[in-house]
Amino acid sequence: MPSIVKNILAVVIGIVAGSLVNMAIVLLGPMVIPLPEGVDMSNPETMAENIKRLEAVNFIPIFLAHAFGSLVGAFVAAKIAAGHKMKFAIGIACFFLLGGIAMVSMYGGPLWFAILDLVGAYLPMGYLGGLLAGGKDSDRTLVNAS
Repeated sequence: MPSIVKNILAVVIGIVAGSLVNMAIVLLGPMVIPLPEGVDMSNPETMAENIKRLEAVNFIPIFLAHAFGSLVGAFVAAKIAAGHKMKFAIGIACFFLLGGIAMVSMYGGPLWFAILDLVGAYLPMGYLGGLLAGGKDSDRTLVNAS
């Protein structure tokens, strides 16, 4: 298969895989950590108002969705890419980071969560996904001093 086709597939499949993981965690999160009484996160028109009513614990599934979505998307893209695996992993993480920035700007939320989410969920997990998939930096080994 030509490299360009492999690389295009890497990006598309990486975004789809990461998005599926993200959405699965977002949908399952309230089943594990129930939302406060009267909060409905399924309506985009009232989401900004409902975010203000969330407790700190309710942000755990959201963070995990963003982190694991980026991790899986980056891993899948790096595994499929013909070369420059770490660049593809970071590219996927940047794609998800842009989505996170858009969500924060549209719906707001507590400042502590926006900082934690934007700094800790996307790029670090994308880098980790690239490492796990065999990106260039994963080839480093400790030098034996003997």
